[in-house]
Amino acid sequence: VQLQASGGGLVQAGGSLRLSCAASGIIFRIHGLGWYRQAPGKQRELVAAINSYSTTTYSDSVKGRFTISRDNAKNTVYLQMNSLKPEDTGVYYCAAWNIGSPYWGQGTQVTVSS
Repeated sequence: VQLQASGGGLVQAGGSLRLSCAASGIIFRIHGLGWYRQAPGKQRELVAAINSYSTTTYSDSVKGRFTISRDNAKNTVYLQMNSLKPEDTGVYYCAAWNIGSPYWGQGTQVTVSS
């Protein structure tokens, strides 16, 4: 199983980024998917999730600014991040789960400058 995240970078506050996570080795369409982030010195937290029916959930801190989506034909999950704030800075990880422990991607750094 491999989850390959990409799309991170350095952006000014108010800007946008789109993260992608391509999965292989799993039956993608039946898995729940999520994006987590970990800021320096803080615990990893769930930012957004989407289940196999494409029902989405968001943390309060990103609601209205971030959008998670999935493309089952491309085995890819996306995170569109708009109106970025410095507090959105961190390493973003994608995850996939069905039964048992989740699978994790390698993380992509997002840095938002003020």
